[in-house]
This record gives sequence, C-alpha cells and structure tokens, in this order.
Amino acid sequence: MRNLQETHLNRARASLRQALSWYGYLRKSGQLSSNPELAGLMKPELETLNSTLNKLDSNIIRIAAFGLVSRGKSAVLNALLGEKILQTGPLNGVTQWPRSVRWQPGGKVLVELIDTPGLDEIEGESRADMAREVVHQADLILFVVSGDITHTEYQALLELRQAQKPLILVFNKIDLYPDTDQGAIYQNLQQLGAGNSQAKPLLPDEIVMVAAEPAPMEVRVEWPDGRVSYEWETPPPQVDELKETILNILNREGRSLLALNALIQARDAEAAIAQKTIDLREQEAENIIWQFTKYKALAVMLNPIAFLDILGGTVADLALIRALARLYGLPMTSYEAGKILKTILFSSGGLLLGELGSSFLLGLGKSTAAITSGDNPSNITAFAGSAIAQAGIAGYGAYSVGKAAQVYLEKGCTWGQLGASSVIQEILSQVDQNTILYRLRQELGLKF
Repeated sequence: MRNLQETHLNRARASLRQALSWYGYLRKSGQLSSNPELAGLMKPELETLNSTLNKLDSNIIRIAAFGLVSRGKSAVLNALLGEKILQTGPLNGVTQWPRSVRWQPGGKVLVELIDTPGLDEIEGESRADMAREVVHQADLILFVVSGDITHTEYQALLELRQAQKPLILVFNKIDLYPDTDQGAIYQNLQQLGAGNSQAKPLLPDEIVMVAAEPAPMEVRVEWPDGRVSYEWETPPPQVDELKETILNILNREGRSLLALNALIQARDAEAAIAQKTIDLREQEAENIIWQFTKYKALAVMLNPIAFLDILGGTVADLALIRALARLYGLPMTSYEAGKILKTILFSSGGLLLGELGSSFLLGLGKSTAAITSGDNPSNITAFAGSAIAQAGIAGYGAYSVGKAAQVYLEKGCTWGQLGASSVIQEILSQVDQNTILYRLRQELGLKF
C-alpha cells in the first residue's frame, strides 16, 4: 500500500512538472512575452501550479474543519492538539479568519489543521467565501455538526461534497446525549453523509462522534471525616477515536490524498488557463479555421486522385488542430492531435464519417472524369461538378473539425499521458473499496 501511495505521489509530481515545463517553454519561446495581456491573465494559475508542486514536495497534509457557527470546530481541533491554541467561546463567530496550526500526531506524519469561520455567519459573507476557498487547499475535510441537522447545514455539506474532497462527518457534543440515543444519531448521520438513498453507506472512517469540550459534571465527594460535598469537574475531551481515524486514513492513503488534491488543483488551474487563452484569441482562432477551410476545399477541388483527397484532407485537419493548439499555447503532439481528430469523427454521430464517404465517392467520380476527359470533352463538366461538390464537403468538414477542436482543447487540455485528469482517473482506478478515496470515486461517477 505504501509503495502504491508513493507511485501516486510521483505521478502527481510528474504531471505538475510537465505542466510547468510547458508553460516555461512558452515563456522562453516568446509566446507569452509577445502577448503581455495573456501572460498577466495566466499569472495566478501559474503561481497555483508552483505552490501546489511545492506542497507536494513538503509532504504536509492539510485538514480543514468546516461547519456552522457554534458547532465546536475550534474546540475539536484544540482537543486533537492537546492544548487550547485556537480561540473558543460562547458567542457566535469567534473564529473570524482561517487559521492554521501544525500538528504532528504520528511521528513522521506532519499535518496542518485549518480552522475556518462558520459557513452561516450573519453579515459575514466575505468570511464565509474565504472559508470556502480553504476547501480547495485541503486534502481532507472535517465537517463538524452537533444536534439536529438543519437545512442550511445539509446544503453546506452538499456544497463541500461538490469540492471533490474526502470528508469525515464529526458529531460533536455527543456527551449531551444518552447512550440509547447515540445509535439513532449514528444512523441519521449515515443517511445524511451519503447524500442520497442510492449511495453506498458510509464507512466507519467517515463518521466519528466526539466530545471536544464535555460539559462539567457534578461529582459527589466523601471525606474521611464523614463529610459529603459536591464539586464540578470537567471530563477530558473524547477525541481519541477521531485521532485514531485520522491516523488510519493518513497511513493508509495519506500520500494518495495529497497527490489527488494537487492534481485537482492543477486540473482546475490548467482549465482556467485554457479558458482565458481561448477567450482572448477567439477571433484569431476563427480566422485560422476559415483559412484552413478555404485551403482544404481548394486543394481537394483541384486534386484529381481520390485517395490523395482523403489523405490530404486528414493531414490538413491534423494541421488545423495543431495550429489551434499553438495559438492557444496548449501542449499538443501529432499523436494527441490524431486522437482528437478520431474522437471528433466518431462523436459527430457519423456525420463527418458520412461526409468522408461521400467525398471519397465523389473523388472516384472526379478521378474517372479526369482520366477520360481527353477522350470525351464532356467529362470535363463532370469533373468540375464533382470537384465543386467535393470541395464544399471538404470545407464543411474542415470547419466542423476546427470548431469541435476548439471545444475539445478548452475542455480536454488536462488530458494526455501525464495530464492532471488522466492521472486523477489512474489513481482513483487503483483505490481499495475500504478507503475513503473510494467514496470520492463514486461521487465523481467514474467507472472502471
């Protein structure tokens, strides 16, 4: 298991280094310096890629606590730390800004615990937005609840689930409930955490009950002289199960969690770069597509050999895809361009394939007319008719391929052998069913 985790970590590093290497090449080759507007737009995403790679190299697991106000997020983290570092209190909104604290629970494992403001703070929307930003940096989420789950709480949980991060549901203040009620609470949490009736029941690792700051208890004291008095004592925090659960997850899949989160951030950053580039160069892309459309139509019309029509048209389509990729500054090899063209042809519902077939048949008629035109001058008219029709089909095909390639480059820029999306699927395809990552695989709807 540890060897597999190291493999996941190394694959994630390779993916990020490939991305940074490509954008570094664009800078050195002058493609970014010649377009300072694009370079400025890409800067935040490039910084994200760099910081994400640095985080991978540091091997620090980030665990963020989320929840509504007064659920005891800070108290839970203090109990894990074994000392009161984060401020707590009876008033709502004690935590106003995210705060990070280092925690080393298991020797070599280094963790960064992140406390966040309540997701439902009154007049605190900016703080709530900041808390949501933290989730993108987190490798593991603790969602802290206490008491009956409100509608707002349930919606917040669903929103966090959409961030595609593993999550532990932590029920705090369990000391306020008798043992007879705790079983019912656990079952309710299983239904809540699953999100819908068809989801797989939550694993034991995904639900933990704690008492971070147990309520004081009145204790009867009997003295040697026969006197009896009553004192208030505060029991120690009950968080051993949560600590053990976190350590089990980190030992079993911690490095895979780290790799997966880094890849998700890289995927989002690269997709943002692609979108900004496409938006900025939309008119240039349109001009390139029309240019290839005209050239391909003209070449097919004048060429008398049917086989070369198809071959030349395919080469032109590949060249169009690579030209668009170069315009956008996105990595693209001839092999990847070929895969895109194949995907476009087969995803068109057979339309473009039908056009290729029609073009070939017209090309055969055109070739026959060209061969026999010397014997019968009327065949020149047949040649011209077939050539014009075939040119129209070729031009339509080139334009369709170009527009489809635009969409693919925008949506598929993180694919490829070491693309972030490809490595994400690779990691999730290898996770065991008894891991918290398997839940994420289910939520993403990935099939293997």
